[in-house]
Amino acid sequence: MAGPATASLGFTATTHTLGNGLRVVLSEDHVDPVAAVCLWYDVGSRHERPGRTGLAHLFEHLMFQGSANVHGNEHFEFVQSAGGSLNGTTSFERTNYFETMPAHQLELALWLEADRMGGLLQALTEESLENQRDVVKNERRQRYDNVPYGTAWERLVAMAYPEGHPYHHMPIGSMADLDATSLADCQEFFRTYYAPNNAVLAIVGDVDPEQTLAWVEKYFGTIPAHDGKPVPADGVLPPVLGAELREVVRENVPSPALMAAYRMPADGTRGADAAEIALTILGEGESSRLNTRLVRHDELALYAGVGLMRQAGTASVGMLDVKASGSGAVAAIDSALAEEFARFAAEGPTPAELERAQAQLERAYLDTMATVGSRADELCRYATLFGDANLAFTALERLLEITAEEVRAVAAERLVPENRAVLVYEPTDDADENEEQVA
Repeated sequence: MAGPATASLGFTATTHTLGNGLRVVLSEDHVDPVAAVCLWYDVGSRHERPGRTGLAHLFEHLMFQGSANVHGNEHFEFVQSAGGSLNGTTSFERTNYFETMPAHQLELALWLEADRMGGLLQALTEESLENQRDVVKNERRQRYDNVPYGTAWERLVAMAYPEGHPYHHMPIGSMADLDATSLADCQEFFRTYYAPNNAVLAIVGDVDPEQTLAWVEKYFGTIPAHDGKPVPADGVLPPVLGAELREVVRENVPSPALMAAYRMPADGTRGADAAEIALTILGEGESSRLNTRLVRHDELALYAGVGLMRQAGTASVGMLDVKASGSGAVAAIDSALAEEFARFAAEGPTPAELERAQAQLERAYLDTMATVGSRADELCRYATLFGDANLAFTALERLLEITAEEVRAVAAERLVPENRAVLVYEPTDDADENEEQVA
């Protein structure tokens, strides 16, 4: 069946559903002879069970290790030899795979994605699992465990989302759980989540809709649906933490730091848009309030920023990152932050600040929508998380409707001491590295 087309920014999109439940979003753009294929599976770290964290991200790697008719590294080789680019990513809420191809190579990308959706298990072996398990563990070492401040966001996420919450752990997973994952675990995970009725396929660019749908039906239409997907655990949380949570971490880091996480409204709400504007004013760019106060004026920090990690199935999180300029600066930074947040909560943004923040976010949105690959990703995002791909085309309108009072109100409710999880990093020498104290 097909859904209606919606025009915005000069683009249109139509949604079609195959008999096996695969939702297909088509959006024509004939400016350049390229086509983007983006496939979102509704599975991320929030769907994992205790003791098997990291499976969603592990599968992001396993999906490039061969399938029924594609061997070893051939997925990369086929796409790159055809002049295309490709990758995949994992988050709390989804796993996505994408190719951007010369338009005449669109059929190849569709065949490749269908081959691994329908036939990955034919190529999944103990050898490929061990290979990619080692790759993921090394990624964890390089990005988290063996770099300064590397586990900061992992610690903060675990504080913002309590034990037992589906968002309590990061998508990278733990070393112990990665080691414990068996081939049978992977086979069960794939059968449960890598099914057409748990996916959205977006195709954007210089395409012929009738021909494209015929290819999609040809390659994806015979893949059977799977109806055994468990419902993820409830992500509902109180709006605020209720009390400040604070940890002092002593590690061999370049400078002292104060990092914090604040619960924010869930993605897809006006509150989330208001929060993004508030955090942009406070911490995005050299003219932001925090950079002006902490870096340029008081010279307490080398860097100060804050941004929004949007989540649709639970509270979003505002992430604060301040690197101190000296050993005695953290306490002064903490006081200055309290002053700036309290002033913003009382007064709200100035008209000039609101206009500048909305202009910054408008530019970012237009940059995203300017490329067929990013546009396909946004169509998948809105279809998967909110049930309507066309919401991608009206997101900017909703953002620009947010008022100064809404921005002030979300700051007054959420940017408060009783709604923050705080990490204070204190540098130490190698002998004391990784010693941790909880205050």
